[in-house]
Amino acid sequence: MARKISITQDVIKNAAFELAREEGLEAVTARKLATKAGCSTQPIFRVYSKMEQLHEEIFLMTVHYFSDFYESGKMGEKLSDKPFVQFGLLYIAFAEKEPKLFSMLFLSGNRYGRSLYELLNGSTGAFALEMTRAKNAGVKDPGALFMKMWIFIHGAACMSLTGDYDLPKEETLRLLEETYDKNA
Repeated sequence: MARKISITQDVIKNAAFELAREEGLEAVTARKLATKAGCSTQPIFRVYSKMEQLHEEIFLMTVHYFSDFYESGKMGEKLSDKPFVQFGLLYIAFAEKEPKLFSMLFLSGNRYGRSLYELLNGSTGAFALEMTRAKNAGVKDPGALFMKMWIFIHGAACMSLTGDYDLPKEETLRLLEETYDKNA
């Protein structure tokens, strides 16, 4: 009778995602993952012939996690109806709450063939929706407006990783809305 497999691909992926969330993608090694999953390295290499395959799966899980984070935040307290503002607040909040995942998605040179546009758009089309909202609000060049706002949004998110961004949410909201109003 064949032995029952107790360490499944899902167990490995979920343990790997949690390890990446806690320590970063570079910390997801076979030995560390085996410890986290409570197994030897054999089940890991039974499912993944190379760790790079697993790293890409973790990356894709993180893309979906970011989309879910955005969607759940979008449905929560709406602080602004202006295009790109709520998006910016959620992007900064993601960096603050999930610094290792944020770094993997938005600061890594390896995006597994995905552009920044694809990552920001996620599975929900979030970025494209914001561009459409801006256009519908009468913004002549939504792309140019976003670039002006993006410098602040991404800069603030990156600064939060090092503890250098300490503005309260209300001040961040005011600055984002001001940038929108002056450039719309």
